[in-house]
Formats: sequence, C-alpha cells, structure tokens
Amino acid sequence: MFMKRIISLLPAATEIICALGLEENLVGRSHECDFPASIQYLPICSDAKFTSTGSSKEIDQQVKEILSDSLSIYKIDKALIQELKPDIIITQAQCDVCAVSLKDVEEALADFIGHQTQIISLEPKVLNDVFDDIRKIAAATDTMAVAETLIEDLEERKDIVKHKLKFFNDKPKVACIEWLEPVMVSGNWIPELVEIAGGKSLLAQNGQHSPFVSWEEIAEANPDIIIIMPCGFSISRTMQEINVLLSQPQWSNLQAVKNNKIYVADGNHYFNRSGPRLVDSIEILAEIITPKYFNFGYEGNAWLKFDVA
Repeated sequence: MFMKRIISLLPAATEIICALGLEENLVGRSHECDFPASIQYLPICSDAKFTSTGSSKEIDQQVKEILSDSLSIYKIDKALIQELKPDIIITQAQCDVCAVSLKDVEEALADFIGHQTQIISLEPKVLNDVFDDIRKIAAATDTMAVAETLIEDLEERKDIVKHKLKFFNDKPKVACIEWLEPVMVSGNWIPELVEIAGGKSLLAQNGQHSPFVSWEEIAEANPDIIIIMPCGFSISRTMQEINVLLSQPQWSNLQAVKNNKIYVADGNHYFNRSGPRLVDSIEILAEIITPKYFNFGYEGNAWLKFDVA
C-alpha cells in the first residue's frame, strides 16, 4: 500500500497521527510538536518569530506587535517542505497565535510546482470537533476503522466520568486561567470539559475563543476553584510566574484562595491541545474538581495543588 508522506504543523495533529498508527508516515513536524517523544528526531519545518523564553507579558506584547503589522507570528521553512515532498500537510485555522495557520501553509506552497499536496486544516471549537478532526485525518489516510475504535475508547472514558457524576448537583464554580499577564480564561472546549468533570465554568463560553478578562471580573465571579493552565506552559514554567497572580490586589479575597483550592496544570501537554489527550484533561479536571469520586493518578505529573499558605 502507498505510504502517504505527512508533515504535521500542529502538535495536536501529530498526536492524532500517531494515535492512528501513522507515525512512520510522518516526515516533518512543527517546532512545537513534542509528543510522543519518538517524533522529536523529525525535521522541523516551522519556527516562531517571538521569544518564548520571555515572561507572559513580554510574549503577549511581541505577538501583538507582530500581528498589528498583519504578519504571521510563525516562519515556515519552504525549502525544507519542498524537499520533503509531503502528500499531506496538516495545519489549523483555529488560532493565529497557537500554531502555524492555513494561510501560512497556502502561501508557503504557492510556488510548490510538481507535487500534489493535500492541505488538511483543523478548526476545532468543542470536543466533538476534535473527534471529527480524527475522522478527517483518518479519511485522508485510509485509517477510518482505527479512528472509530480510537474515538469509541475516548467516548467511553468521557462517559465514565459523566455517568459517575450524573447525580452530582453541587457544582463548584471553576475559573481556568489560560494566560497570566494579561489574564485570559480558557474558552473553546475547556468549559465543556469542566462541566463534564463536575464543575461550573466561569467567564468563558463553550466553543468561543478564550477571552481576556479583568481581575475585577474574576473577583465578581468569585470562583470556588482556580486552575492555572497557561497555553504552551509546563507546570514548572507556570511556577516561574505564579507571583503575577499572587500580587493582584483581589487575589487574597477570592473564595478559591480562602479555601486553598488553587491548582496548576500542564497546559502545554493537555488542555491546550485539541487531540486525543483532551480526554486525559477531563480525567485531570475530575481529580481536581471532584476528588472524592476520581483518582486517575495524574497528580504530581499533570497537575499539582498550589498551597496558598
């Protein structure tokens, strides 16, 4: 059978490809693709124009400056992509900041003469969109049977959490922080995941982009639980900037702080990626929000409790 050569410019797509048993088909990846670890030897076909080692405020300023000039914040190695001769390139149209966009790829391939390349663009907003994206990639790679088995497994894990909480009515108010400075709360699929895990999501609408909010709005919403999961940040990276939150005048008066219910999660590997591990994210949220019902073993690796004392 003909093996289609695939370049993934989206970490979530890379995870989907590997979950479909297509890791050997991958010939290139984005600079952000890092899971599974075995794909890190692949040629890197993109890079960011901003410095990711800066503070969250500095990163935000850099990104806004680049976007204000109507420029992409990512660079694509056109020569390398042409050399790799992909049959499929997977990118996204969901967020210009999160990963290489469809427009970037179309421009990179504008003068790519002599090779037919299929561009698959993903634009998930809710959990079911992610399952549809798995099917979309599967349809292009003749792995639909594998995809349906994978989705069935993911749905079953999701339903285990939902069914166990079927009669759980005491839903705590949960604020998920997606960026530290300026502060942003998690939208897109996150409110749905919070609801599945037994919480009531605050300040963001399911299926809508993550909004920037003021600390006054957070104080007014007064969450019972705060989960800090900045986009692209590991737990250790988030901890480097945790004082940005602790120094806010409203911080000590929040119910979540008074109840010592502040948590830091690995936003990079879980919540921010629209791939199969979003179901892991549901299980992580369930451990945090409804700990009497669930213990999947993620604590200490994917999330930890931040002691406010």
